Amino acid sequence: MRADLDIIQDWIPAGSRVLDLGCGNGELLAWLTANKQVFGYGLEIDADNIAECVSKGVNVIEQDLDKGLGNFADHSFDVVVMTQALQAVHYPDRILSEMLRVGKTCIITFPNFGHWRCRWYLASKGRMPVSDFLPYTWFNTPNIHFCTFEDFERLCRGQQATVLDRLAVDRDHINGWASRMWPNLFGEIGIYRVSGHTAMNAGQNR
Repeated sequence: MRADLDIIQDWIPAGSRVLDLGCGNGELLAWLTANKQVFGYGLEIDADNIAECVSKGVNVIEQDLDKGLGNFADHSFDVVVMTQALQAVHYPDRILSEMLRVGKTCIITFPNFGHWRCRWYLASKGRMPVSDFLPYTWFNTPNIHFCTFEDFERLCRGQQATVLDRLAVDRDHINGWASRMWPNLFGEIGIYRVSGHTAMNAGQNR
């Protein structure tokens, strides 16, 4: 499995009901179904990815995330997952609110635009960063709402959501000491588990 998916599967209990937003080719749900006996659905808009999901036996629904999750009832899933898609939706605040409504816990991963390489690129070149990890130029990128860890956590607080777990990892998905000490500066990817239904707090350092 993709490295970030391998990390978050530890946060998904066996036998749980899972909704995967922007599920891609269904890799995560297929693995969870085979290894953790979850029951889940994936939402996807790309026709090729939908075809791959079907070939894997993944329950997939063609759906635009920007149109919300109104077809799902409150608290109908144990876990709602959205990996590397928060920055690509038009209304990240709305989709987070919907995730918190339909799921008991939510797992979100996204690139951190506060990473030191992004800051250096902007400061030294005066242009939007282009790299192996963020290979698009500003005018053709599918990523339309970049944020930092601080931005995302502020959004969570504004929606009365609690951060249960947070990992700041590099492009190789390693959670090194620098990323643990200064996640907003040295973490390239944020991996979060949040909930709107508990007062529990992981107490992680910023």
